[in-house]
Amino acid sequence: MSITDVQDIVREKYGEAARQVTRRGRSCCGPSATADACCDPITSNLYDAAQVAGLPEDAVLASLGCGNPTALAVLRAGDTVLDLGSGGGIDVLLSARRVGPTGKAYGLDMTDEMLALARENQREAGLSNVEFLKGEIEHIPLPDSSVDVVISNCVINLSANKDQVMREAFRVLKPGGRFAVSDVVTRADVPAEVRRNMLLWVGCVAGALRDSEYADKLTAAGFEQVEIEPTRIYKAEDARAFLSGHGIDVDAVAPQLENAFMSAFVRAMKPAACCAPGCCA
Repeated sequence: MSITDVQDIVREKYGEAARQVTRRGRSCCGPSATADACCDPITSNLYDAAQVAGLPEDAVLASLGCGNPTALAVLRAGDTVLDLGSGGGIDVLLSARRVGPTGKAYGLDMTDEMLALARENQREAGLSNVEFLKGEIEHIPLPDSSVDVVISNCVINLSANKDQVMREAFRVLKPGGRFAVSDVVTRADVPAEVRRNMLLWVGCVAGALRDSEYADKLTAAGFEQVEIEPTRIYKAEDARAFLSGHGIDVDAVAPQLENAFMSAFVRAMKPAACCAPGCCA
């Protein structure tokens, strides 16, 4: 599969997710999910009621992340924040609240349906310090050294060119800027049949990096102070939930994935001063 093929699959999946929210007013997961909803162990129960109070319901329903980077990232009044793969906009709206009227929150997404949904959610939320941009996370449409914090919620694992994503995140961060993302990573080798199954790219599984490889790629891009903190570690029974229906022998594969996948909060810093490309304005 080429990079373009992966992007097309991801774009279609998340476009359909946005259409589902718009058509039905509900999604598989989230505080408003019904008892028969198809919640999986990765995307469910990420935000508590206090955090999402006052947000448009569709922003919550469209959340397909694996964590809550806004709860763990250091966001200060006046900061400029960029969310890579912003979807329906929940993390952008939460960030905009925290950075206040003197700050700015950008959301970047390549899916027209998600962008339309996010802009409607922004309108309903009444937040003026928000801007949604169309583009790919491998090619961020912002200048060098223009943001204080890069966040993302279970999107970088979907990219077929993660080195480029990390280089771009480094480029747009100001010196001393923070990288603070939630993502799915692995702690053990993943069976080849899982890696080959392209449907699982859009389920945050097949594209996940080994934790040590994730850290190495951030360091190679120029980041320092890299930390990977587990937030959820998935068991064999969790693996059954996100592997079923994909043509995989679940009984054979699931036991191999006991404790192999985790959602994690990944932190890193751009050096306050350096001479590498993208360091200086």
